[in-house]
Amino acid sequence: MSYLVLARKYRPKTFAEMVGQEHVVQALGNALRARRLHHAYLFTGTRGVGKTTVSRILAKSLNCTGPDGQGDITDTPCGVCDACREIDAGRFVDYTELDAASNRGVDEVQTLLEQAIYKPVQGRFKVFMIDEVHMLTNTAFNAMLKTLEEPPEYLKFVLATTDPQKVPVTVLSRCLQFNLRPMAPQTVAEHLQRVLQTEGIAADTGAVRLLARAARGSMRDALSLTDQAIAYGGGRLSEAAVRQMLGVVETAPVLTLLEALAARDAAALVAQVDAMREHGVAPAAVLEELAGTLQRLAVRQWTGQAPADDGGDEDGARLDALATALAPDVTQLLYSLCLHGRAELGLAPDEYAALTMVLLRALAFTPDSPAQKKSLTPATEPAPGGSPPSLPPAAAVAPATVEPPTAPMPGPDGPLAAPATGAAVPGPAIEPATPAETPPWDDAAPTPTPAPAPAPASASASASASLSVSIPESSQALADAWERLVDALEAAGRIQALVRELALQSVLVARSPAVWRLRVPQATLAQGTARERLRAVLADHLGFGPGWCLETEVGPAPDAPAERRAAARRARQAAAEAAIQADPLVQALMRDWDATLVAGSIQPVDEGPADAGTV
Repeated sequence: MSYLVLARKYRPKTFAEMVGQEHVVQALGNALRARRLHHAYLFTGTRGVGKTTVSRILAKSLNCTGPDGQGDITDTPCGVCDACREIDAGRFVDYTELDAASNRGVDEVQTLLEQAIYKPVQGRFKVFMIDEVHMLTNTAFNAMLKTLEEPPEYLKFVLATTDPQKVPVTVLSRCLQFNLRPMAPQTVAEHLQRVLQTEGIAADTGAVRLLARAARGSMRDALSLTDQAIAYGGGRLSEAAVRQMLGVVETAPVLTLLEALAARDAAALVAQVDAMREHGVAPAAVLEELAGTLQRLAVRQWTGQAPADDGGDEDGARLDALATALAPDVTQLLYSLCLHGRAELGLAPDEYAALTMVLLRALAFTPDSPAQKKSLTPATEPAPGGSPPSLPPAAAVAPATVEPPTAPMPGPDGPLAAPATGAAVPGPAIEPATPAETPPWDDAAPTPTPAPAPAPASASASASASLSVSIPESSQALADAWERLVDALEAAGRIQALVRELALQSVLVARSPAVWRLRVPQATLAQGTARERLRAVLADHLGFGPGWCLETEVGPAPDAPAERRAAARRARQAAAEAAIQADPLVQALMRDWDATLVAGSIQPVDEGPADAGTV
């Protein structure tokens, strides 16, 4: 007796045996019990999810006569009557399956429709099943429209397709449509376990889980891969053999790569890639396993538990450690880089070099680790989950003696006064910037403010301290100073990626010896990692001490360097367009030859004031 493959041997015979399509089973079962039967059904879905199987079970339900030959329409066909057995065997005369992939012309459809005028020979209903119906030609679709809309009462149409977008709307509107969903890996794995137990084949849990993932939602593919794995493993399914058969990368090296990324260890990263090259591991498989592992990490980070298809493997401890070491936003970034990196492998002359570049790119764009962020957190930064520390008002800080500042503290636009060694510094209370200049629309002359008289020896120390740090500056002056500082940092290559974007999109609104405050238009720009890295760069560049803080607030920032650059580009573009419009030659061409300027073709150049634009 010839061997029957698992996909055919374990094809469901009743609705109760269907796996993963409960929504379709429930709808059809209720319709059969209530005798509310449509004349045409359309089953859609990817390969191997049960479209043809549902069609055969529906045909058996319509024609089943029961074990005693007295049965009626039912949602639980008996499987022993003549109609059920012959439909399963594919020889029931009133059930016709047409493969539209190879019979797509109008002649084949007309031959099928010619049988519609004859009543059933054996059963209650004729059932015409057209598989891959989207492959029919337009003429064939048109030929069946009338019969599909008003068939005889004994005729039922069942259409199946993997691409419903190619089915004409005139056909869709005549059918009751059911979408069969791809099955979850956990559902596929549970069914494979039952099949293997019935077959008496020993299988590792990890091997079954790998087969379920490789099936991509198709039960038929899962059973076919299981057949192949049984043959490959000599009657036993071990995880190592299945992994080698499928070409799936082992989890341990992938976790080593992620640990190197979390530790920002480029040498370990490159060494692990070299080791994979020596073992012949496919770079595409590495990125695919990386993406899958990062997805499971993201689930652990946001839910606090392993995914349903994770299986509780022995790598759970390492995954939990990585879930803690990597920030959730970093996990999302790495996942995106791995997905896009797969498309670049074929473009590089060496796939392993491309894999190395993808991982190094992930290292370059990955923000600092939590440990590094903790080391960069200033003393006034609130602890995670805690309330921010209360800061005393400036007047409440009253040191015994205050000496005048002996050395200026560097700032982006000149010296910034700072107290001398041993002088007490008030808390990071920021005084709002006050206008230093009269607005151009104000005709009144500014009233000069008399300089404060020197404080006597008996003056309060708090007043002296207040005078030493109160540096009112205009918003314009602060914005100009911040722009020059950002330009210098950018020219020196000290700010990149997210840190550079934060600096360009923000504007300095207040500053004191202890605290600077930036205003950003979006809260996402000022996330902790980018802000702390910018704080570290500024502190190093300006020579501030470790206690110096950088604060952010959310609000409009029209004077940000990025906005100023955009305004300058628009001004240069407008000047270039005006220069071209005013050019005598251009005006002559437009007047004499009815010429027109092509929109968007004018671009400003920087060669000199005479060359304001070009076409």
